[in-house]
Amino acid sequence: MEHKKALTGRRIGVFGKGGSGKSTALVLLAMALRDSGYEVCVVDADSTNVGLHQALGMETAPTQLLDYFGGVVFSGGSVTCPVDDPTPLPGADISLDQLPDRHYSQNDGGILLLTAGKIGDQGPGAGCDGPVSKIARDLRIHQNGETPVTLVDFKAGFEDSARGAVTGLDWALVVVDPTTAAIQMAANMRDMVNQIKAGGLPATKHLETPDLVEWANRIFREATIKGVLVILNRVRDEEMEGYMREKLAEQGIEAIGVIHEDPAIAMSWLKGMPMEAANAKSDVERIVEKLERAEEKSLG
Repeated sequence: MEHKKALTGRRIGVFGKGGSGKSTALVLLAMALRDSGYEVCVVDADSTNVGLHQALGMETAPTQLLDYFGGVVFSGGSVTCPVDDPTPLPGADISLDQLPDRHYSQNDGGILLLTAGKIGDQGPGAGCDGPVSKIARDLRIHQNGETPVTLVDFKAGFEDSARGAVTGLDWALVVVDPTTAAIQMAANMRDMVNQIKAGGLPATKHLETPDLVEWANRIFREATIKGVLVILNRVRDEEMEGYMREKLAEQGIEAIGVIHEDPAIAMSWLKGMPMEAANAKSDVERIVEKLERAEEKSLG
């Protein structure tokens, strides 16, 4: 029997403050994982950002999964916000061949892309993206009987984490750019995940029934999150890297890797072209190796 690679079937959420370059890091990581022999699925759970399909080398973005699952509850649909309704999303554990092909795209390298949902076209008064968070929390994609490594691109900031989306991940990967706010976000994420791992339960005073309270607590008790890993991004030189590592160390955090600043990355986003980042290739290959080591260490 063939030995599975360390990250096969793992769900890795990519987080970061606005402007940190989390989507860039995710695209580069997806490419590096594919080059390392992994089957890779990307879930776009950023409800406002656009262009991820172009960066991955796809002509068109897939139709959002909000439509497949019935639309947002705020407009009369069936997908609820996990804060108000923590119950699992029905049918979210799914084989790719069950999905209409308009709901996924695949580039020439074999990377899959699915879009949880965008709120720009939901109309006035329906702009809460909590249902997108629920899809991101619960979606499990299988392909040809196997489960790929899944990278989930969350929107900028901390909101999706506070909604409990991290409970369905194996790892939270925080992208830190050269700002104090980014370093603080990494520390906040680490602290929150540590609380979940220690048995911390969510706020439930707003829930209307004991069944909903029990579901909320159960999801947190059964959380699969193993930890928070941090990478540095948009690093210009050794002096900047050293300072960022020093400030993270003051928070008890050690970054597992660094992606150096590359002007070609910005041009790719500007032109809506496939990501070009030859200078960052070796950076991200080392990050993949560190992710594999973290996974292997977590298994003892």
